[in-house]
Amino acid sequence: MKLPSGIGMDLLLALDALLVEQNITHAALRLGISQPAMSARLMRLRQLFGERLFVAAPNGRGILPTPRALALRPGLQRVLSGISTLLEPVVFEPGTSQRTFVIALHENPALVLGADLVNRIREQAPQVRLRFALPDLDDLPRQMEHSEIDVFIGPGDAAEPGWVGRKLFADDFVTAQRKGHPRGLRKLELPAFCAAPHLLVSAEGDPFSGFVDHALARLGHSRQVAMSVQSYAMAPPLVAGTDLLCTLPRRLLQRFASSLDLFEPPLALPHLSIHAYWHPCHHEDAASVWFRENLFQAAGLENLPGASSPGRDGHAAG
Repeated sequence: MKLPSGIGMDLLLALDALLVEQNITHAALRLGISQPAMSARLMRLRQLFGERLFVAAPNGRGILPTPRALALRPGLQRVLSGISTLLEPVVFEPGTSQRTFVIALHENPALVLGADLVNRIREQAPQVRLRFALPDLDDLPRQMEHSEIDVFIGPGDAAEPGWVGRKLFADDFVTAQRKGHPRGLRKLELPAFCAAPHLLVSAEGDPFSGFVDHALARLGHSRQVAMSVQSYAMAPPLVAGTDLLCTLPRRLLQRFASSLDLFEPPLALPHLSIHAYWHPCHHEDAASVWFRENLFQAAGLENLPGASSPGRDGHAAG
């Protein structure tokens, strides 16, 4: 159906109401406008199409469509149906969705959140897939903007100012040793801490110096870092099979409590704050909202709205 230029939604709806009701008064009531307003729209339709689309009924009751008006009806219905479909809200059905969600995060939050998140997703959406990817901080802004990454999980100092974020959890650091360690279960004092051999998780920078070493240096002390690894996942089993100590986030080490004993470090260490960030273009997307709700629950948060601008806190493991 070719429509004349200048015809808008108001005239399309008026034409549809007149075709259905074949009565100006009833058509006006259908659209919630006055009879004079409907008559004015009918006049505009006649001007735009260059001919009458309706004539008065012989019995004086209502109006009758001309052949031109009847010929317009099928195309008009397709146009209105298409507009109606366009305006319908997008409904996300987890049970049948085959979507893949991509989360950029480092090992620590992956180990802390991964299992609970996967179990929640699998229970509701067995065909949905998750992909955990190590974040490329240089390319991350472009990936978020182009929807290559759905959510970034990490400290606030890696977030862009325009992203939307929510704090997932705060954590502190504890020191682990193996069950049956020669040191026993005595309180961990600073001299013993400094004298013991340590394992350090270091993904970048000096592999044998981390924030624990910086904190010790401020106190005039140092420790012996006997081994360095780049993987959080490697640390607990290595500590469980050696006499090395290791200081890592509590939430991570608690998952290995069957093979490790945990102690409060003998010096003040900063807290760790982990946030989830997403691009504003995903903020109201039904599928993304559903996924984030499951992420928040896996982190132990209530399923309540809460988003903020990016923070600037968080620390690397030491």
